Amino acid sequence: MNPLIAKVLLCGVVAGTTFSGVALASDDCQAPKDEWQSEEAFYQAMEARGWEIKTFKIDDGCYEIKGLDEQGRRVEAEFDPKTFEMLEMERKER
Repeated sequence: MNPLIAKVLLCGVVAGTTFSGVALASDDCQAPKDEWQSEEAFYQAMEARGWEIKTFKIDDGCYEIKGLDEQGRRVEAEFDPKTFEMLEMERKER
């Protein structure tokens, strides 16, 4: 095999492994619990956005809800408990 091609392939494998590790590490929320905003504040923020929470739980350090978004679509979403930034959302078919 051409040494240049081998180096390019090796760099690709290393980069892919590095980036996939970062992606996996960011699946959980990292904020220390003493920096979280309250569940009540979260409910108020979601209501202000026009969302309706049907179920709420804490999973892997994140606030996770099932409910309706501002357009009335069924969703499951995960939020950072410190900033209320949406980290992941999945729409559910009726």
